[in-house]
This record gives sequence, structure tokens and C-alpha cells, in this order.
Amino acid sequence: MEITWYGQSCFRLRSRSLAVVTDPYGSEEGLKLPRLTASVVTVSCDQPEHNNAQAIKGSPFVIRAPGEYEIEGIFVIGVATAEASRAKNAAYLIEFEDLTICHLGALDHVLSQEQAEQLNDIDILLVPVGGRSNLTSGKAVDVVGLLEPKIIIPMHYKIPGLAIQLDGANRFLKELGVEAGDKLDTLTVTKGQLPEESRVILLEPKQ
Repeated sequence: MEITWYGQSCFRLRSRSLAVVTDPYGSEEGLKLPRLTASVVTVSCDQPEHNNAQAIKGSPFVIRAPGEYEIEGIFVIGVATAEASRAKNAAYLIEFEDLTICHLGALDHVLSQEQAEQLNDIDILLVPVGGRSNLTSGKAVDVVGLLEPKIIIPMHYKIPGLAIQLDGANRFLKELGVEAGDKLDTLTVTKGQLPEESRVILLEPKQ
């Protein structure tokens, strides 16, 4: 599988014949979303930085709510993470190519034990770390501890060109106690290549 990050919470997960795009954003972010094609689009919440599904080509199946879905061999489980006083958000488990990817969307609080149990056996975790309306770095570290993924990919943090104020990824790395390595343009990974211990990978945002 190839995993490419386009800034904010937008990723493309691509196999040889299938692709999933997560949380495509609008122009309000100050970033330009490239032309992308997908079989499936997931939208975690109804906010402009997460819900620009109409920008994705290929007549994709758009998932906007919790539930269980199967589209062309891609399995998606949406889990509601909002509490009564919080904005609605869905985290998604996306399963294909023998890998389980968890995209936490616009999560802004540490998951409850029940929510964490619904998001189990995660190979790759896509986790917001920049604060504002999403997880702060400290809360993101707590969520990583709950979910224990093999690979951690930070998202929704400060990058050049972003019009909103967010913390950088370094604060999260420091609180997690790891060093920043070189950024990858794209992560290419198979089930057999997963590390035995959790590893953080930073991706270069493609624009």
C-alpha cells in the first residue's frame, strides 16, 4: 500500500487498483488540494477542512457517518467519537491490502475505553497532533498509548502555506519521546514490513 499525505487530515491510501481518500479539504485552509481520484472517500465531520468530497474524481462512494461498509473489497468501520457536548466526529477503520488503517478525523479528546475497544488491532494510525479544534500533542500521546498501533503518522499540524494556526509536529514527537527522522514523500508498506515496536513516520505534504 502507498500512503500519501496532502496536508491537514487528507491522505490517499492506494493499492494497485483501489484508492481511498480521507477528509479532503476546501480552499479556506490556504492549501491547494491536488486532483485526486478514488473509489472511496471518508469524511469525518461536516467542516470545510474535512468535507470537500466533491473535489475527488472517479465517482467515489462517500462515507459520512458511523457504520459498517464494504465497497469493492475495501472494508470501512466508522466509530462515533463525539461526546454529548462536542462536535460530531467519526473515526474510521479502513481495511484493505491486509492492512488496518485508523483515521481519527477531527478527534479532540482522549478516547473512552469503549471507543478504543472498537478501534482495535490497528496497523497504522493517522492521528491529529496540532491542537486547535483537534487533539493537542499531549492528548495525542495518550491516544497512541491506548491504541498501540505499529506505525504512527501525525496529521493536522503546522506546515508551510496553512492559513490556520496549529502547533508543529515536533511538540508531539518530544512528548512521545522520539526523534524526528527524515520525512518521506510517500510511505509504501505491506503487512510483512510492519515494525515489531511502534514507530513514528513523518510524511512530506504533497501540494
